[in-house]
Amino acid sequence: MCFSQKITALRSKALAEAKPFYALVDDIGVQNTERVLRTFREHQISSYHFSASTGYGYNDAGRDKLEKVWADICGTEKALVRTQFVSGTHALATVLFGILRPGDELVSVTGTPYDTMQAVIGCTAPTPGSLCDFGVAYREIAMTSDGKVDFSKIGQAITTKTKAVLIQRSRGYSMRNPLTIQDISSICAKVKSIKPDCICFVDNCYGEFVDTMEPTAAGADIMAGSLIKNPGGGLAATGAYIAGKAELVELASYRLTAPGIGSEVGCSTDGYRLLYQGLFMAPHVTAQAVKGAIFAAAFFTLLGYVTFPLPSERRSDIIQAIQLDSPEKMVAFCRGLQQYSPVDSHVKPEPSGMPGYSDSVVMAGGTFVQGASIELSADGPLRSPYAVYLQGGLTLEHAIIGIMGAAEAVLRIN
Repeated sequence: MCFSQKITALRSKALAEAKPFYALVDDIGVQNTERVLRTFREHQISSYHFSASTGYGYNDAGRDKLEKVWADICGTEKALVRTQFVSGTHALATVLFGILRPGDELVSVTGTPYDTMQAVIGCTAPTPGSLCDFGVAYREIAMTSDGKVDFSKIGQAITTKTKAVLIQRSRGYSMRNPLTIQDISSICAKVKSIKPDCICFVDNCYGEFVDTMEPTAAGADIMAGSLIKNPGGGLAATGAYIAGKAELVELASYRLTAPGIGSEVGCSTDGYRLLYQGLFMAPHVTAQAVKGAIFAAAFFTLLGYVTFPLPSERRSDIIQAIQLDSPEKMVAFCRGLQQYSPVDSHVKPEPSGMPGYSDSVVMAGGTFVQGASIELSADGPLRSPYAVYLQGGLTLEHAIIGIMGAAEAVLRIN
């Protein structure tokens, strides 16, 4: 491993800039570990909860206990934690199709949703099987020019037909701030003051354990996310979760399985140890990823690039946006990062079309679990402002090395 003198010197400077902000991240990690550990102890988790199940999975003690643990950690009534979910988008879609009916209206208060969710909603183009195809109306409130939720327009957007509001916590493919827990709490309070029965639904992907509570403990009715992001701790091989009010989670479960069957079925032939162990590790692994993001912000700011957020800014997700200003530099960044991955380091990422994305996407992901964005990875659509979105890192040490590799490759383009 041989980096140029410039990259090596910048590593020391970036670490010096990043380290003052690590203390808060470590403190949050300790608080979240205490929260998870306390919940495990209260539920008396034992090795028999790790056992596999087959067939319908009736009376699956490991599954049922895991869902009670996750619900308690999230400060809510009920949860689904299932390997039958293929992605976070699948879980989000399951919630929307579970709670919405023809004639209802969905309002996004955080602007245009993440690319894969646009196809689920059917908002940008007709999509067979989308919400709009099933007669659900949709509209969105654009974010303000400084990337904030426009509270002044929430009252105008919510009507008697508005059944739910969609709140996307993370930045997605945009250069806006992710929402803090305080932001989400304020949005939910505003919505409820206008229409008390309106459902506040949070896309919580990339945000779990970045703060000391989750959105459902701060006013959200229901939320969903992926297990191969933060809450899987790098050990979950697949799956996603839904958590929230019991009646809403049960409605979502009817879309996951079938009406009248719901959450009572669903086996795991591989057992549950990795899901439990990953959840236990999640606060620490998430803290490592956040530290890596802060380091990346410091490093690329020193190189003269626009980074969002800056190293000094409080984090609400694990994503670090870096504006590279050209598609060539995006590809170089991803290739440089891939070169220092533990898996498929010999592979050279190429931009390509992907299901659910409107633009070609370049992606670096030399991960043990395919597509696991809690592991060190980066991606971005090849469109202006040509920003790459870095996330994950099971260890800070690997994040530092991978980021240096990405920077070295970008410098060769200059």
